[in-house]
Amino acid sequence: MPDQRFHHRAGPFTLASILEITGARLAEGMTPDEASYMDVASLDQASDNTVSFLDNRKYLNQFKETKAGACLVSPDFAEHAPEGTVALITEKPYRAYAKLAQAFYPQAGGSGERHPTAIIADTADLDPSVTIGPYAVIGEGVKIGAETQIGAHVVIGDQVQIGARGQIANQVSISHALIGDMVKIHPGVRIGQDGFGFDMSAEGHLRVPQLGRVVIEDDVEIGANSTIDRGAGPDTVVGQGSRIDNLVQIAHNVKLGPGVVLVSQSGIAGSTEMGPFSVLAAQAGLAGHLKIGAGAQIGAKAGVMRDVPAGEQVLGAPALPIKQFFRQVAAIKKLTDAPKQK
Repeated sequence: MPDQRFHHRAGPFTLASILEITGARLAEGMTPDEASYMDVASLDQASDNTVSFLDNRKYLNQFKETKAGACLVSPDFAEHAPEGTVALITEKPYRAYAKLAQAFYPQAGGSGERHPTAIIADTADLDPSVTIGPYAVIGEGVKIGAETQIGAHVVIGDQVQIGARGQIANQVSISHALIGDMVKIHPGVRIGQDGFGFDMSAEGHLRVPQLGRVVIEDDVEIGANSTIDRGAGPDTVVGQGSRIDNLVQIAHNVKLGPGVVLVSQSGIAGSTEMGPFSVLAAQAGLAGHLKIGAGAQIGAKAGVMRDVPAGEQVLGAPALPIKQFFRQVAAIKKLTDAPKQK
């Protein structure tokens, strides 16, 4: 059960409300009763006034023994619901659970409170509902939309624009950036700093001015301590709905399409483009000036040095199509397992 000291719960919700929120349905012939549910919980911790979910077959035995009052479950497993547990049938139990958990634990809106230690430029244009935490610094000409929350020790440089209903967590720094609505930025993120651009020479490495911006579209989430460099001339762009994990590096001029997922400790070199809903797994790296097609999947620790077509899955360093990669692994295993000839 979520600790109420840290997570503030809404509700309770009736069964009819839960069906509406999740899009789930009851078994044929059943109608919603008057029961109310107080919270969400895992299968093994649920009680008769909480709602759980089953999205993985390996937890089927837990489902059969759960004490949950109701459970979001796929049609394939609904028949295994124990006595006393109402099966809420949905094709996507985990997604339905996410919707319900958001309803029980909604994101807090901006309160309009501004800590007296915050430094806000006279020319900054802040909606009255924007919340500003201790020691935050808001530069000249900054614009921030309704209900956005700015945490402690955040530094927002001159002329930055941030949309409505955003969350900028503690110790974030932002410059040279245009940020859309509903963007969530976790602690320690750095956005808009110089890209890594210089002319290498024995005479000395000459810095190339980075004259672009960072453009972050709506509904993006950026994990803790990630970094997004501004463009050298073209902008660095993060597409709508993208999800960026902790400790990710995005270099200058990178362009991410909508719905891109970058997992922790991955990195993208300059001017590479990732198509819509492509995925870069943990500790994978992309060389510069590449094109990764829509829906492509780059496996963990892969080193990508060539373009990847739409929908392709690659692994290894250098990265190869997944079937070719495993054929090579099998071939190497045969060589190492072969008996030595005398």
